[in-house]
Parts: sequence; C-alpha cells; structure tokens
Amino acid sequence: MSFDVENYFRDQANGDVILFYRGNIDSDVINHVLDTVEDKLVEINEQSRLRKKVYNVLVESLQNLYHHVDRVPADFEDQSSEKFGLLKVNKVNGGYKIITGNFVLTDNVEKLEEKIKRINRSSHEEIKELYKFILNHQRISAKGGGGLGLVDIVRKTGNKLDYNFKEYDDKFSFFYLNIFVTEES
Repeated sequence: MSFDVENYFRDQANGDVILFYRGNIDSDVINHVLDTVEDKLVEINEQSRLRKKVYNVLVESLQNLYHHVDRVPADFEDQSSEKFGLLKVNKVNGGYKIITGNFVLTDNVEKLEEKIKRINRSSHEEIKELYKFILNHQRISAKGGGGLGLVDIVRKTGNKLDYNFKEYDDKFSFFYLNIFVTEES
C-alpha cells in the first residue's frame, strides 16, 4: 500500500501558508502561482530584497517541477494531471519555506540523490564555480534542462537542500524538496 502523498506534504512546514497548490503544472499555473505569491508578499509588506529572492527561487522550483516530473502512478487519484506536482509556500520565522513535491521513477532516485548530496557538500565558492561551469558547458537534457536549477537555488539561498524520497510503489517514489529562503544569503 502506498503512503498518502498529500498528508505527508501538508505536515512538512509550519508557519503561515501563503499558497498551497496541487495538480497539473503547466505554463498557466506557473504564471498564476508567481503572480499570486508576488501579490501576497506585496500585500504583507515584505521587504523588497526578500520578495525578489523568494520570487526567483520560486521560479526555479516551478521550472524544476515543470521539466522534471514523471507521470503519475496508475493507482494515483489524480489521473487528469499530465505533470502532477505539489507546491507550498509558507512564511516562517526568519523567512519562507518553498516546498515542492513530485513523482519520480524509483530508478532515477539514486542519481538525483547523488546530485543533491554533491550540491549540499559544496562550499559557497564551489557552488559559484559549479554554477559558472554549468552555464558555460551545459548540455540540454531530454527533459529540457541543463542541470542548473538546484545549483542556482542553493546559490541564491545560501542554504542546503532539504529533501526526502518516499517510496510510493515499486516503480515510483515521491520527491519532496524543502527550500528555506532568508534575506541573508
């Protein structure tokens, strides 16, 4: 029996919910989410620098969801979403949490986890160098990315990537990425 994706997701961050979304990730949704979060940050009078950083990290997070989600398992309740993802933005003490979730093929978990571990082991200087290297030498993958998104998130936030893979069934896992955005970098 698979675990409950949404209950696990809802328990992942405390604080005030700025936005919660579940469903298909497409360009219209991305634009709506970005506009909604930006409006809410202006409404609560968030500092300009932090607003910009949250917005930029949110763009990267949504692009990761859009480009790197795998199809949903056959027994998952939402079969109408071609690119199913979950997104939660919470205001927490000291900043914001941007939490994303999406299905990945279990066969891809090890490679993705190794990439994240490599990024998390890197110093601030190493992240800057890795970012430049990818910019200058990137090859576009089959899913449209060059591998820059996660590196850029760490570069912009100055924080390690908090992540988890939960086995859904024998073919799929659910990938959670929890990003802490503060004014400091």
